[in-house]
Parts: sequence; structure tokens; C-alpha cells
Amino acid sequence: MYATEYKRKFLVVIDETAECDRALTFAAYRVKRTGGTVVLMSIVQKPEFIGLGVEDVLRAEAVELAERNLDARLARIRDIGEVKVESVIREGEGAEEIERLIGEDRDIAILVLAASTGNEGPGPLVTHFAARAHALPIPLTVVPGRMSDDEIIAIC
Repeated sequence: MYATEYKRKFLVVIDETAECDRALTFAAYRVKRTGGTVVLMSIVQKPEFIGLGVEDVLRAEAVELAERNLDARLARIRDIGEVKVESVIREGEGAEEIERLIGEDRDIAILVLAASTGNEGPGPLVTHFAARAHALPIPLTVVPGRMSDDEIIAIC
């Protein structure tokens, strides 16, 4: 046995997409079964310079939306059961902020994304990280966006 608490973390990027829930479901049930922590990460885009004070208003609105998305996902995890959760909101470009967080938090062990169900491809983050999987210091798990909760639970 280990003398310290197991600290493996599953990183899930939170946004308004339906596939985000697929990744969240996978990570939460996996942590529930095997231990660890789910890290919910919301990324707010930096507002472009528009005029004095306008960027602050846009930033505040974006952070408020991110907090609402996180609250909704936290409620979903509470429904799943006892799962340890951390949340973080970052401002910047999605892939860069994800890579930065992975570099900063050495307990993050798995990046969990879900593929889009649309015809335009698996989504920008899945495309980016799948192409760079050889450079990631951790495994990448891509959950098919069309999987049901029952199908995801069965493999966790």
C-alpha cells in the first residue's frame, strides 16, 4: 500500500457542448470506481480590445457563464455519488491553457475529452491533442460523443 493518498487526477474541459457531458460522465464514474479526483477546467477566451471598460464587462460575463457551467457539472457529479472534485477557471486559448495546467499540476494523470457528434470532425481540442498525443506527458482518453451514460458506465 502507498503511504500517501492516491492523487491521480482526471482533467475534463467544461464548456456548453453536449460532448462535454460524455467526458465528465466517463471521468466521474472512473474516479468513483478507482479513486482519484476529477478536475473540471473551464477556459474563458480573452476579450479583444474594444474600448475602455468593455473588456472588463465581457470578461465578467464570460467568467459568470463559466461558473454556471461548472455549477451544472458539479451538480451532475453530486448525482453520480461521492467523487472528489476540483475546479479551475483559466483565461486564454484552450489548448495552451490545458497544456499549462498539465505542466503545473503533476497529479493530473489523464486528459479526458469527448468527440463531437457533428459532421465537421471530432472537435478542435480532440483534433489538437490527438495530433500532439506523442508530445503529451499524460495519456489522452477520447470518449465517443454518441455513447450513452449506460455504455460509459459499463466500461468504467
